[in-house]
Amino acid sequence: MVVRIPVVLPMGELHLKVVPGSSRDAIAGWLGNRLKIKVRQPPEKGRANDAVTDLLAKALGISSNSLSLASGATSALKTFAIPSLDDEEIRRRLDGVDSPPKREN
Repeated sequence: MVVRIPVVLPMGELHLKVVPGSSRDAIAGWLGNRLKIKVRQPPEKGRANDAVTDLLAKALGISSNSLSLASGATSALKTFAIPSLDDEEIRRRLDGVDSPPKREN
């Protein structure tokens, strides 16, 4: 008899406030439990969503294929599912990404 044990991978969610049509692509910081993200692309034909996906993937250090837009495809308030990371790891990787580099004197 073979016993199969299911493997449970972490599944994190990231709630966003997206500002399309901005002057630059940037992670602007946390607004409570939502991360504010600015992208240059307009909210047309999924272009802003693609730009958000690429920016998030780079900030998290994962492939853009690892992100899934769970809700908010046509809204500024979005939720991304990230099956490879739990919520704590997502927050750890994103804390400080909105801070400017420190200058050395």
